[in-house]
Amino acid sequence: MATRQPEVALATIAREWGRIGCIGFGGPPAHIALLRQLCVERRGWIAASEFEDGIAATNLLPGPASTQLAIYTAWRLRGVPGAIVGGVCFIVPGLVLILALAAVFLAGGTPTWVRGAAAGAGAAVAAVAVHAAWGLVPGSWQRAGQARDARARWIAYAAAGAVAAATVGPWLVLLLIAAGLSEVAVRARRSARGAGSGVWPLPIPLAAAAGGAGGLLSLAWVAFKVGALSYGGGFVIIPLMQADAVHHYHWMTGAQFLNAVALGQVTPGPVVQTVAVVGYAAAGVGGGLLAALVAFAPSFLFVTLGGRHFDALRANTHVQAFLTGAGPAVIGAIAGSAVPLALALAHAWQFAVLACAALWLLALRRGVVSALVGAGVLGVAAALVGWPVG
Repeated sequence: MATRQPEVALATIAREWGRIGCIGFGGPPAHIALLRQLCVERRGWIAASEFEDGIAATNLLPGPASTQLAIYTAWRLRGVPGAIVGGVCFIVPGLVLILALAAVFLAGGTPTWVRGAAAGAGAAVAAVAVHAAWGLVPGSWQRAGQARDARARWIAYAAAGAVAAATVGPWLVLLLIAAGLSEVAVRARRSARGAGSGVWPLPIPLAAAAGGAGGLLSLAWVAFKVGALSYGGGFVIIPLMQADAVHHYHWMTGAQFLNAVALGQVTPGPVVQTVAVVGYAAAGVGGGLLAALVAFAPSFLFVTLGGRHFDALRANTHVQAFLTGAGPAVIGAIAGSAVPLALALAHAWQFAVLACAALWLLALRRGVVSALVGAGVLGVAAALVGWPVG
């Protein structure tokens, strides 16, 4: 990337990135818009073209892309200290809020209307997943190219991701990596001037490394998968976490997991904050903080250690091929996660709320936060008229 701009005071970075962390409702699109407004339009710290390059580069990395963009833009202004201060200030406001809400929504003996709000918001989550996947389709489809066989592979990767998300849960990451490597292999065979037989090396820790360990090590492994192995970030973490948190480790019920996803959507900051709710359910506040620390640590390492190499990363043909294959598998996985999320619903009225949310998001094309808040209001109404919410 271009030469770094004159250093900006750490106090300024703390204030501005903390402000975005407090008001960044709406997920990655809102975060990108706020960072661009600050760094490019209002302060002129980063050129527009360099900011767009930063978006492209961070989207090539596994983990939460908008968090990595926040860390990267702060790194551009003040190096490693700036990256740490900016990233922490971007993450912490939402983390504090989501842990506070987790204490309310996951506690026993909560008021009926609170449980109703949680059940209503949770009912809308499957529609939010489909909405998130649909928003990613145009760019990924265009990236596949015009060739018929390339688009056929795109469909195959997406279908495989959807099936995997609906069935194999925690092993989904292996499917995403396999789709990326398959595309690398296809393109390598077709390249008349391929530069050797090497394939982009990927760090793929084995789940066995955490096998048989205690609860905190298991929690750390789940959080690590979210932060370091989830290509596409955002909603692709849902199928990665659901099978582990609900079915394998039994840290929370299916309904509580839906609440966790909803909380991750309605709080400011990165959607990956959902992992903190899982950590809270597993081991209280300490578990929530541990999960957040492990999930976000790879993002800081990727940027602080690799930021200067982002140009080479973007230009690497193996990386581009990997993302071309893994991208549609991620989209399919996000859409496929709607199946187990919908199956976790326990009451008939929740399916009506789900239908309303789908209409709001997919037909009327309204916002996610308003959909979840509206679903929560419907849940409160259901509780007040005596419908089951437990």
